[in-house]
Amino acid sequence: MEEKKFDLNSIIGFVLLFGILFWIMYQNQPSAEQLAAEKAKKELAQKQAQQAQKVATQTTETVSTVTDSTQLNALKSTLGAFAYSATLPSAHPEVTTLENKLLRVKISNKGGYVTEVVLKNQERFKKGSGELVTLIKDNNSQLNLSLKTQDNRLLQTQNMFFEPTLTKSGNDQILTLRLKASADAYLEYRYVLKADNYMLDFDIRSQGLSKVLNTAAPLDLQWDMKTFRNEKSISYENRYTDIRFEYEDGKDDYTGQGKDREETPEKVSFVAYKQHFFSSILLSKTPFEKARLHSDNLVNDEKVDTVYTKQFKATLPLAFRGGELNHNMNLYFGPTDYTTLKAYDRNLDKIIPLGWGIFGWINKFIFIPLFGFLSSFIAYGIAIIIFTIIIKIAMSPITYKSFLSQAKMKVLRPEINELNEKFKKDPLKKQQETMKLYNKAGVSPLAGCIPALIQLPFMYASFQFFPSAFELRQKSFLWADDLSSFDQIVKLPFHIPLYGDHISLFPILAAVAIFFYMKMTSGDQQMAAPQQEGMPDMTKIMKMMIYISPVMMLIFFNSYGAGLSLYNFISNLITIGIMFVIKNYIVDPEKIHAQIQENKLKEPKKQGRFQQKLQQMMEEAEAQKAAQKKK
Repeated sequence: MEEKKFDLNSIIGFVLLFGILFWIMYQNQPSAEQLAAEKAKKELAQKQAQQAQKVATQTTETVSTVTDSTQLNALKSTLGAFAYSATLPSAHPEVTTLENKLLRVKISNKGGYVTEVVLKNQERFKKGSGELVTLIKDNNSQLNLSLKTQDNRLLQTQNMFFEPTLTKSGNDQILTLRLKASADAYLEYRYVLKADNYMLDFDIRSQGLSKVLNTAAPLDLQWDMKTFRNEKSISYENRYTDIRFEYEDGKDDYTGQGKDREETPEKVSFVAYKQHFFSSILLSKTPFEKARLHSDNLVNDEKVDTVYTKQFKATLPLAFRGGELNHNMNLYFGPTDYTTLKAYDRNLDKIIPLGWGIFGWINKFIFIPLFGFLSSFIAYGIAIIIFTIIIKIAMSPITYKSFLSQAKMKVLRPEINELNEKFKKDPLKKQQETMKLYNKAGVSPLAGCIPALIQLPFMYASFQFFPSAFELRQKSFLWADDLSSFDQIVKLPFHIPLYGDHISLFPILAAVAIFFYMKMTSGDQQMAAPQQEGMPDMTKIMKMMIYISPVMMLIFFNSYGAGLSLYNFISNLITIGIMFVIKNYIVDPEKIHAQIQENKLKEPKKQGRFQQKLQQMMEEAEAQKAAQKKK
């Protein structure tokens, strides 16, 4: 009975697969040096914030606390040139509501910024509890301008009252808020909400303030937000929550995960507070010269920290032009959905992590169009299955090439074993003779590796595509009530490190499938070379991988979205079927043996550049070895 050998191609593929998986999960972990630097930055930022708060407390009072004329006069004295605004609050409602079919937005007179955003599409945007998704509420977001007056006052607009005026132009709702220094001198925020649109126009301008404000330096626009949890798994949602931004004419980047992550990009055209499936984005038609972006993780213990995911802060400079402000911007509140963001033609689709280079191309030009087409007329779970079948069938010629190469190597194994035994004391000569055998037989040892490597980009692309697929949110299939989150079938009364406090079924099925796939590829069709002296026992390693790989699948995918686990389960299942058919009904070892023997009788095939270079290196090494023996 033939001894079972390991498959070098399989082990290379699986090592690369899990190497990429580790890289995906841990690429954003900061180094010790970064942590130390970030800690120093945090301490400095805290000191600056305390100083700014102290100044703000001394110079800016909340108008709503004024109860008599004495306090009012004192407040007017504090506000200086903006004392006019102290008489405005009681004359207007506290908030103004803008609303269309998609959004309900509330904007406060105090501070002039958005205090509530509700996404109204009940079908697409409900939480698991059935509630509508609310991105802003309960003071989780603030927008503030620090005004430096010519008489050295520091005033914070978030504590001052604006005078609102609501008008309509066709289907557009226009809210103008003015912070007045006088009847003709003011700071103005202008919001415009159009019909069926997630994006608002947001303009900041001033009139007549050149003699009131210190215009020598830009004003700091500060935008803060604590992002609410919206999904079933706060840890999984938090993994895909970060600040994304575009800078320097089209480049894009992100702050990453972890505590106190900070970036200072230049020429910033948008800042996106990206949550897993929803985003709040500030865009500027004139790029900000330099931004300071800060992200802090708020989930230290997912059992306790269940309300917020991250704290985001952005400081953006607004420059004066001719002594006045005039900045045209936009605010987007809506789904982190590729199709929706792409339609705005502002590069907003860049905030979705589809992968770089070829991985992003596969997602943009293959996965997204194909899955979008399938899911437009069939249920999402069935769409994933059909999608997987199409991808695997398209990749089957590559699978066939890989298996054919393995079959050829198996036929050559007896002769390779003879060479190994004959030249076991001369490894260099053994390699030379082995290469000659490969060349005569028309077989390449790399032929099995290359098809496996070709499939890796599709594997990596799927790891990016399914967690970002907004379409899967709140879509059920079989026992999974949400394909964008884990498919819990058992809630555990305890927490298992790395695994979690629940059992998901699709990862178990995927682990079983990958176990049988690896058992199949480590059976009698394995084509690996015999054990080399001084090298690890690869047969034992491969046997270990048969059991390690399913365990890793269980651990990593237990808290991942069910859609990705379903894809991996079906993918492995189809691969097993394809290999079974190829092995038993397509590839004939006797015909392969006959073809190899026929090839040996022909003139050796011309070597490629790589083989020629390798042969040359071997010959040079052999010559050096012979020269040393003569000495």
